[in-house]
Formats: sequence, C-alpha cells, structure tokens
Amino acid sequence: MTSTSAGIVVVTGGAGFIGSHVVERLIGLGRRVVVIDDFRTGKRANLAPWADRARFGFAGTEPALEVLTVDVAEGIFAALAPVTARFGPVERVIHLAAQVSVVASVENPLVDVHVNYRGTVQVLEYARAAGVRKVAFASSSAVYGDVDELPVREATPCQPLSPYGIDKYASEKMLHYYSAVHGVPTTALRFFNVYGPRQDPSSPYSGVISIFADRGRDGRDLTIFGDGEQTRDFVYVGDVARAVVDAALGDAGDRAVLNVGTSREITINELATTIAGLCGRGSRIVHAPARSGEIVRSVAAVDRAREVLGFTAATSLTDGLRETLRSVGAMA
Repeated sequence: MTSTSAGIVVVTGGAGFIGSHVVERLIGLGRRVVVIDDFRTGKRANLAPWADRARFGFAGTEPALEVLTVDVAEGIFAALAPVTARFGPVERVIHLAAQVSVVASVENPLVDVHVNYRGTVQVLEYARAAGVRKVAFASSSAVYGDVDELPVREATPCQPLSPYGIDKYASEKMLHYYSAVHGVPTTALRFFNVYGPRQDPSSPYSGVISIFADRGRDGRDLTIFGDGEQTRDFVYVGDVARAVVDAALGDAGDRAVLNVGTSREITINELATTIAGLCGRGSRIVHAPARSGEIVRSVAAVDRAREVLGFTAATSLTDGLRETLRSVGAMA
C-alpha cells in the first residue's frame, strides 16, 4: 500500500514544523515525496535528515525526496511539470502551506487571504486538473471561534474571530465544492494546538509551548497574555502527522471535516507552571494584556476522527512536553 511504486505525494509547507514531521512519516512508509515550500517560515534544516534522499536519487526501491522552492499561492503547475514528466503523476496532496498566526492575520488580512485562501484554491485546481486521488488539508480549530458548548464538535456552528479562522473556514468550503462538483476527494483536518520538536520559538508564529520551552531553558520569565485561565487542547506533532498521513493515503473520509486533538484541556496558567517545573531554572510567570482575536476556551471532541480514520492521539501532554523540552535542551 505504501511502496515507492505508488504515485508521488506532494506536501506543501513540507519544510515547516508540522510539514517536516509529515515528510518524516511518509518517507518512513516508503513514499516518494515532493516538498513545496517558499521557505519564508519553513527551514531547510527541518529536512536535513533526508538530504541524502533528495532528487529521487535511488533506483526505485528506497524512499526519495524532491524539494521545490515555490510560493503555492502563485500556482504549482509549472513547478511540478518536470517532476511528473520524469517520475509519474501526483497521487496525493497534503496541503499544509499557510500563514499560521492569528495575530498576523488581524494585522494584515490581505496577506492572510492571499497565502491561505488563494493557496488552497491553487492546490485544488491542480488536483482537479491532474486527477489527484486525495487532498488532505490542514484546517484549524480557529474556525470555531468562541463556542458555548464544549468539547467542540465538527457540527458546531463556526463563528471565526480572525481573518485566519475565516480563511481556513472558506478553504474548507472550497474543498467541499471541488469534491462535490469536480470529484476531487478531500479531507479537512481541524488542528487544535499542535506542539513538539522543531517548532521555532523565535518565530512570531510560534505556539505558546515552544516559546515557554525556550524561555524556561534560560530561566527567563514566562509571559501569559490575559489572566491565563484561557484553555487549549494541546496535541503532539507526532500524533498530528499520523492523522494527516492516514487521511491522505487512505480513501476514507471524502468531504469529511475532522478535529485533530486530544479531548483534554489545560489552562495556560497550568501549562506555564508545568513547563517551569520541568525546566527547573526558576522562571517566573508574569502576565501581559490579552491579545485580540484569541478564543477563551478550546477542547476538541475527537469521536469523528476515531470513526473515520481510526485515529486517537497517543501522546500524553507530560510525555510530549518532555520530548519537546529535550529537543531544545530545556529539561532540568
């Protein structure tokens, strides 16, 4: 099912935090992978472990990797043409490329629309024209906004509070259109708060765990925006990569929208206390004014992902935090 004789899997945003873990899993399954990334936030270092597999340099029996420097929002037809001429058609597309900061989307919604919504349409148009067998799309829990009933279910009405959430929701609607009208099988995965190794703490787009880990390593203050009683469902990147790859390589779940989380919530205050304790370097917890466009509580219902994909997050928050802290040298 997952030999290199199968068609190419394209991963947009494959040099990013989540994307590189997806690439790692695909290569481990013996797939030929084409990464498309413009490297504005992605890093070549994230793909370094597979550099010796680059440019399909093996004789058809080992995993292989091609990396293309391309802005997905400007189209992917031309970039993929020489690859498919040499190695056959694209079979599956995993679309992760995105502007991922809620704060940045509030500050500049035009960029968010261009990168996130236009980028998705470009991918879907390629999939339609090329007869791609499946498109798996990275959506977000940001599509929900603040909800009255938790855990949040996929049928919950979506009322996004930021351009980022709006564009992700609009992209989901476009996936449904391409599936219903053009016959492109699609699955949208609504990620909750993803964390783990390779998340860049210096980026303005970083998650709170990577920032806390970086600061806790040096004993610096851990800054919480707002009162810290806001909650999140933190899901380990290795579990997320497994869900993404299963959705992309399998044929189940056409037009499905699936939450990817753990069904467990923790306050940011509790998270900061836990990380400070694991780091053991005396970091203080301080508070700053709340940021606009951020939701108060978030936790996923995960029944549908279990039913459709057989997916359940396997990594506890404590174990995931330890792996993340070890990866940056922050464990006590």
